Amino acid sequence: MKLLLKLALLSTLAFANASSEKLIIDAKNFETDDNKGISIFTGNVKLKMAKDRLNSDKLEVFMTPNAKGKNLEPLKYIATGNVSFTIFSNGKHYNGKGNKVIYDPKKLEYTVIGKGYLNEVTEDRKLYGEKIFINQETGNAKVSGTDNKPVRFILNIDSGKK
Repeated sequence: MKLLLKLALLSTLAFANASSEKLIIDAKNFETDDNKGISIFTGNVKLKMAKDRLNSDKLEVFMTPNAKGKNLEPLKYIATGNVSFTIFSNGKHYNGKGNKVIYDPKKLEYTVIGKGYLNEVTEDRKLYGEKIFINQETGNAKVSGTDNKPVRFILNIDSGKK
């Protein structure tokens, strides 16, 4: 049964992109509606693509079929529940988490919503906010807070003292 599920996942979600990377999703449960172009994974969801990782309780993958007989093209990923991730972008390494993460593969953009945390590992910079936006192509990040939970930026500064 597990092998059948993995084969279904690979055939349903296989797609070709510029670098021909494989998308691998493991989960306890899987359902799909080809007419609506959505696949839903629940229960200990683990997504891998190249060096990028995402873990969540639920992952919805929205896609549109290309021409008949061609691979499917993902349009958007929405991860919810205990979301954590590791991404590599523009020579930078990020770890993060939040209540909800949306990824737009066409724009190469991540949006972290609710109790967002982002650690740029390479330079040890940390961001906290209610909404964090990351563009994977440019490496730019934007963070929004609220009156009760302002944006917090933490950076280790080398004072030059020894």
